[in-house]
Amino acid sequence: MRHDIQPNERSFTTKEVAEEAGIATPTVRKYGQILERNGFEFLKDGDRRIFVQSDIDALIALRDTDRPLDETAKALADQQKERLTGSHRTNIAVPDTYDNLPQDLSQMKEILKLLANELAATREMNAQLTSDMSKLKTTVSRLQHDHHGLSSSIGNSAQKTQYKIEKLTEQHKNHYDALLEQEKQKSDMLQTEIQKLREEQVKEWRQQNDFNKRLEEAVKKPKEKRGWLFSLLGK
Repeated sequence: MRHDIQPNERSFTTKEVAEEAGIATPTVRKYGQILERNGFEFLKDGDRRIFVQSDIDALIALRDTDRPLDETAKALADQQKERLTGSHRTNIAVPDTYDNLPQDLSQMKEILKLLANELAATREMNAQLTSDMSKLKTTVSRLQHDHHGLSSSIGNSAQKTQYKIEKLTEQHKNHYDALLEQEKQKSDMLQTEIQKLREEQVKEWRQQNDFNKRLEEAVKKPKEKRGWLFSLLGK
């Protein structure tokens, strides 16, 4: 049984040893088996090894050796046996235990008072956080309500605007159709007047043509018969 452990010396888990020695966790277990096979002793909690700083140093030496691992492990085990010769049995602080607990009752009361104050402060902080969370929920709910109202207002405004646009478009279309109908009526009236003028011109042209023909016929008749010309002109 090892007796080289210092009072309240820190112990390490396998994971912590791997980090300290810079090797993988499986390698820690492998080196531990090699050391034990060659006579090196570890403190144990059941089947679990409990490492101290001297054990980490042995693992590092095994990591850095250029000799066969068993040869180096045997040398490390011999060094440990020499160190254990004449040493006194001491206790080690196992992980998950409290170090240096005060034995004085007044000190214990002070620690309990401090813990009670910290607990009260924690409860007060939790109450404040609960209150802040409630206020935050209220604010979020109000913002959601405002957002809904704003969205509804925007939607209604958009609908009203669309209705106005459609109404104005319809009014402009009706006005344009009315103007177009007026222009069409004016055009029809103008065409009618033009047609009447053309007909009157044709009628006058025919009358004039008939008169010219009668005049030409009268001029060609003998002198004794020119009296007809005057009678024609008199007409």
